[in-house]
Amino acid sequence: MTKKQKVTGIVIFSVLIMLILAGIFLTSPPNSLKEPINETMRDAVLHEGAKVQFFGGIQVNPGLVSAYCVTALMLIFAIIIRIFAIPKFKIIPNKFQLLLEQAVGVFDGIAEEKSPHRNRFLSAYIFTAGSYIFIGTLFELFGVQAVTVGGVPISLPAPLSDINGALALGIMSYGLILFGGLFASGFRGFFTALKDFSLPISMSFRLFGALLSGALVTELVYYYYSLSFVIPVIVGIMFTLLHAVIQAYVLSMLTAQFYGESTEKMKKRGNQK
Repeated sequence: MTKKQKVTGIVIFSVLIMLILAGIFLTSPPNSLKEPINETMRDAVLHEGAKVQFFGGIQVNPGLVSAYCVTALMLIFAIIIRIFAIPKFKIIPNKFQLLLEQAVGVFDGIAEEKSPHRNRFLSAYIFTAGSYIFIGTLFELFGVQAVTVGGVPISLPAPLSDINGALALGIMSYGLILFGGLFASGFRGFFTALKDFSLPISMSFRLFGALLSGALVTELVYYYYSLSFVIPVIVGIMFTLLHAVIQAYVLSMLTAQFYGESTEKMKKRGNQK
């Protein structure tokens, strides 16, 4: 890079900084905002003032609409891959086949490592749950628009930023662990896994809290006008990507771990007899 190019780059960067600062100082002060920060944060959690109409006028949280959209996208994508991609798989894989096999291999490895016994359905479940968490968390980056019952346009949030969605996924994961113990050792295995009754609550709130923290931080950054330039883009993308990867991995690991412990304990008891 020549000296002239360096000077040009510095000038361009300085101009951008000046424009950002000008935008900050020319923006209306915080006291002109219509609602206080506590109401903004509460709406981001409870969605009380952001209900949307769904299926004939039923008022629901926007997270439910996001959940249906993500589910439909995943099903359509899975059907397309099954019909058009999988029949063309070769011994020497192309880039897409290699990417897909690597993704499936990660979850298969987790299932085999944490649950050596009865892990075929487990690997399919954690692959589906992990993919749903990952894609659902990234969904909010696309800014899909909806209109509330009050006529205010909003961007659809991540499905699991709604506590109901997080609870549903936690309960399904716990149900897998329960019935894994049931199939491994009858009702004894079922009632043994039933002792960990706090598991779905802890898994749900861990997932909900982690995803919601990113949404709240982004809302807080957007709220204050002095931080509402450039920084929200960096913060929003960073938190979203980190939560998408980390939470998909954490829930998959926890589900496989508890499922493996349940089935392994049942097998040891059977061998002792």
